Amino acid sequence: MQALRGLAWLLALQSAGELLARGLQLPLPGPVIGMILLLIALRWQAVQEPVSVAANFLLSHLSLLFVPVGVGVMTHLSLVTRYGFEMLAVVVLSTLVGLLVTVLTLHGLQRRPPAANQDTSGGDPHA
Repeated sequence: MQALRGLAWLLALQSAGELLARGLQLPLPGPVIGMILLLIALRWQAVQEPVSVAANFLLSHLSLLFVPVGVGVMTHLSLVTRYGFEMLAVVVLSTLVGLLVTVLTLHGLQRRPPAANQDTSGGDPHA
């Protein structure tokens, strides 16, 4: 029963994200907004426990989620043989760009001093 509650939370938050994205015409996709809502909702124990059970269930059956992809590749094998090199190049290039952006972002964040310890008033903090 916990897994069903967790799945219901996941679907409800994704649906809320879709509604917000479409209703407010936001530039982010609905599932991304749903993930942000999930991140916020995971602060509550009533959401944490069922979502954890549902996530463990989904992760234990993750290999089943690759079956439709395999069927799609087999169905469109002629496209893969025709454009396979181009698709491989795009996948490799986009992966490298994603890694580069991640490294540069992490590098930039590590250079910044912690904001919590800075006193911008210039005065004595105990005064």
